[in-house]
Amino acid sequence: MATGKKSKPSYANAILGVSLVLFLLGILGWLVINGRTLSRAFKEDLEISIDFHDNTRDENVQKMKSIIDNQPFVRDSRIKTKEEALKEQSLIEGESDISGFMGYNPMFSSIVMKLHEDYVNQDSLERIKKFVMQSNVVRDVSWPKLLVTQMNATLRKIGIILGVISFILIIVVVFLIDNTVRLAMFSDRFLIKTMQMVGATQQFISRPFDRRALLNGLISGVISVVGLWLLISFAYSQLPELKELRNTWLTFTLMSSMVLLGILISLFSTHRSVLKYLKMHLDDLY
Repeated sequence: MATGKKSKPSYANAILGVSLVLFLLGILGWLVINGRTLSRAFKEDLEISIDFHDNTRDENVQKMKSIIDNQPFVRDSRIKTKEEALKEQSLIEGESDISGFMGYNPMFSSIVMKLHEDYVNQDSLERIKKFVMQSNVVRDVSWPKLLVTQMNATLRKIGIILGVISFILIIVVVFLIDNTVRLAMFSDRFLIKTMQMVGATQQFISRPFDRRALLNGLISGVISVVGLWLLISFAYSQLPELKELRNTWLTFTLMSSMVLLGILISLFSTHRSVLKYLKMHLDDLY
């Protein structure tokens, strides 16, 4: 009875300890997911302009748009008329109508397109420009080149940093959970040895501890997932803009991985501890 009473607090502390470690890992995972989604949102929001010659007829612009829309790199496109371009330029220059003193509309029609994430890099954009410029009605294809270069370089650095941090944290998580479980098993070392001394087989001895490890790992995982879900809900309530970055599938995968990781490490550490104490001499247990 005394051994059982001593083991309960140890396992309760182990469950809470494992839950906390998994919760911290979940926070980092959620930040990585949102960072990835934010990176895609930035890239796919970049506008590339296909400018036409001044005398290009509307039907030719529409025909070009149909061709563009059938390309795999295009996520979205729209036609910007000369009048719309004039209004935008007038707002930029702070004039009500810049065509008033020029006597004509100096702007030209264009197609504004947004690309899929994988194509927002200088090499792909140059190939797209070469493809579009084959049309004799196209005057130029332009995009903010400096922004694309800086954005890709910055996002690449952030991705590397988060990847290194994630790798280190996973190692730390495995180490901490393993030590937490083994410390909890320390109070059962005499029970394990006693069962061995009365003739119980290794499988018979390890079975109840493995079952308890599965349950403890599951409880730890569920607690950490609930904590992460509450944190995410609080973040959405304070910053509603984050909901636009939400990726339900990846978040579900992250939470499932937290539960699975808790179960697997708890089971592995518990089983290893049982085998360790079975191999030790009785005098070494003191």
